[in-house]
Amino acid sequence: MEIGKKLKDLRLQKKLTQEELGERTDLTKGYISQLENNLSSPSMETFFDILEVLGTTPKDFFDNDRVSQPIVYTKQDGTVFEDREKGYSMTWMIPDSNNKDLEPIMLSLNANGEYKQFAPSLSETFGYILNGTIELQLGERMYSIKKGESFYFEATESHQIRNTSVRPAKLLLVVTDSYL
Repeated sequence: MEIGKKLKDLRLQKKLTQEELGERTDLTKGYISQLENNLSSPSMETFFDILEVLGTTPKDFFDNDRVSQPIVYTKQDGTVFEDREKGYSMTWMIPDSNNKDLEPIMLSLNANGEYKQFAPSLSETFGYILNGTIELQLGERMYSIKKGESFYFEATESHQIRNTSVRPAKLLLVVTDSYL
């Protein structure tokens, strides 16, 4: 394991310069550079201080056995839920998306189908219409959105998506996980 490279990668992920990391750990920019280039080895205390500033633990830093998260997902990875009464089906496209900051969902609405009404929250919602036309109710306002169009809103008002046409509609929804 290249400790210096891993330290540099963590520093860059935190968007810190060598100078900023040095200031937060009472080290010089030059010493941080030496560590990142494997030209010097820190004491245990210094190493632990650096890891703390970089937001990780020694165990996580050295844990090479962790299973990395998949990058590509297939249709079989999704989980489908169907509500025949309300006329929609949805697919959670990422298996553990409820543990992520973003939750991508494929939503299919039958003719005159409607997705549940949501209360106000701190979430952000993006949608792209793949087929058909949907109606978005956002508070008291109504929007008609058709194939090829997209929408984005901060969910500070109650909202609901409906298909008011006689043709099926399909859309990609991406919602942030930021609830009140």
